[in-house]
Amino acid sequence: MTDHTKGSFFGRRVGKPLRKGRQEQFDTALQRLQPDLSVPAPEDVATLFARPVSSVWMEVGFGGGEHLLHEARRLPDVGFIGVEPFVSSLAKAVAEVDSDGLENVRVYGDDAIKLLDWLPPACLDGVYQLYPDPWPKRRHWKRRFINPVNLDRYARVLKPGALLRFASDIDTYVDWTLRHLRDHPAFEWTAERADDWRRPWAPWSGTRYERKAVREGRVGRYLEFRRL
Repeated sequence: MTDHTKGSFFGRRVGKPLRKGRQEQFDTALQRLQPDLSVPAPEDVATLFARPVSSVWMEVGFGGGEHLLHEARRLPDVGFIGVEPFVSSLAKAVAEVDSDGLENVRVYGDDAIKLLDWLPPACLDGVYQLYPDPWPKRRHWKRRFINPVNLDRYARVLKPGALLRFASDIDTYVDWTLRHLRDHPAFEWTAERADDWRRPWAPWSGTRYERKAVREGRVGRYLEFRRL
C-alpha cells in the first residue's frame, strides 16, 4: 500500500534566485503573512487576518496567484489562505499582497499537509485545488495530492456543508479525483446536470495554467464536492 503520510506532493521549490531587494521585501512580508506553525493554531482561524472576515477559504497550490488575488480583491470580507511551495510564484503573490495592502490574505510557503494538520477542525468554509500537477506517469501517481489520507485531512478542517473545488485539464486526474471523492464517506459530488462539470463556478477568474491548457487544445473540468 502506498504511504500517503510521507514525501512531498510537489517538485522543485526554487527557480531563479530573487534579486536582493525583492528577497528582502519577500522575507519581511512573508514573516507577517505566513502563519506560525510553531505555536498552536487559534480556535478561530478568522483571527489570523488583519481585518474581520466572515468566512475562510484555502487555495492549495495557487501557482501565479491569479485566482487567489482576484478572489481576495473581489471578496474583501472573506479570508483566503494560499499555499504555494514554489518560491518564485510565492514571492510574486506576496509582493502583490504587500503592495496592495490585502489584509484578507495569508500565505504558506511549504507543504500543504503541514498547514492542514496544524489547523483546528471544522474551520474552513471551502478549499480550492486548481490545475494541480497531475503527475501523469503511473510511478508518480503517489505524489498526486488527492488521495485517501489527504481527503481525510480536508474532511477534518472543512465545516459541514463546506465546498471542495477541483479543476484540471488532465482527464486521468479528473477521473482519479472523481473516483477518490466518490469512495470517501465525507464528501458528495454536487453536480446535478451533465454540463456542471464542464463549466467553472461563477464568477470565475481563471488561472494561467488554464489559459495554457486552452492554447494547447485541452479542456478544463470543474468538480465541486460538499462536506457532509
